[in-house]
Amino acid sequence: MLRASPFFLTYPKLKKKDLFTGTYMPSTSLTGGYRILSYLDPSEPKHAQLKQLLFFLLKSSSDRVFPEFEICYTELFETLEKELAAKGKSSFTAPNEQAAFNFLGQAYFSSNPTYTELGVDGPTLIGKWVLFNLAPVLSLGLPKYLEDLLLHTFRLPAFLIKKDYKRLYDFFYQAAASVLDEAEKMGISREEACHNLLFATCFNTFGGIKIFFPSVLKWIGQAGEKLHTKLAQEIRSVIQSNGGKLSLAALEQMPLMKSVVYEAFRIEPPVPAQYAKAKKDILIESHEASFQVKKGEMLYGYQPFATKDPQIFERPEEFVPDRFVGAEGEKLLKYVFWSNGPETENPTVGNKQCAGKEFVVLISRLFVVHLFKRYDTFEIEVGTSTLGAAITITSLKAATF
Repeated sequence: MLRASPFFLTYPKLKKKDLFTGTYMPSTSLTGGYRILSYLDPSEPKHAQLKQLLFFLLKSSSDRVFPEFEICYTELFETLEKELAAKGKSSFTAPNEQAAFNFLGQAYFSSNPTYTELGVDGPTLIGKWVLFNLAPVLSLGLPKYLEDLLLHTFRLPAFLIKKDYKRLYDFFYQAAASVLDEAEKMGISREEACHNLLFATCFNTFGGIKIFFPSVLKWIGQAGEKLHTKLAQEIRSVIQSNGGKLSLAALEQMPLMKSVVYEAFRIEPPVPAQYAKAKKDILIESHEASFQVKKGEMLYGYQPFATKDPQIFERPEEFVPDRFVGAEGEKLLKYVFWSNGPETENPTVGNKQCAGKEFVVLISRLFVVHLFKRYDTFEIEVGTSTLGAAITITSLKAATF
């Protein structure tokens, strides 16, 4: 879900095949020189192999997603409720991160990290490692001259987190044994596959949940009780009409819930920045102008320029929960970019669209559904953090109908 340096995003007149997407490669001292999928262009030999491995991972874990998500996020809600009862408020951050990592371990590899040598340290270890990957584009709130000197000028030395990374690697090497077996059949070494599974799980998916679930809570929470009631009614009535069971088919019968998730992706894409180098001389066109780009020039794209385009979306700066409901609303999905491509397109081994695009949409929907299965409404306080919003729960009203 969370990607590092994919491709520059603009309007469809820009041909993405003309861009080289492997523009920034982090230090390979932790990965033993093995290549990481997120930093490879589709034209590079390893790209198709490694992306096919992720497709295998997603397919092989599909039966575990629904039950493991319910287990892990029920534990999250119970944690929030206990802290809220004891202190009058509860931070969403730490319980969300622990639930996310536990869920991914269970769903992907049938292994709960808390019962391994990692214990509950996984989210903290990932946080430190991600900081070293994202330092060039992060702001920690320090004076600008200090951040430029400490974070944006020199690569942070990898040896400072080598032991932490090794602990994560050892967990994945053991937990993902069956996936690593498949990797070897594909011609990928176990070591290279393990580094890629670690990156895809911890940086892409865990990192995405860390950013996006608080964002969903923020926008739904700020929308107020009227929206909460509509969501609760829709979600509970559909589940009841499906015999009390939650399934992919049931989720498709919840148009407001689906629209709310898409709107959260639209208004605040989890990864706003994109980078690429032009493979050849190209012309980039917007509604009003065109720009000539020479081969080898670096491009920077800011996804909200597209997802908040006032010529496409009415009230683009507002969170409109039912924006994508109905036939006309669904036509707008082709302008929703968060996954390295339009929402109406799919990832393949030949493109840079997020391999887990459908998985990410699914678990985001599950989060909203389980939230309103359990609660009628909730109240929050919104703060800021290095990555995304910091949410504090101040009230949870248990389901009454």
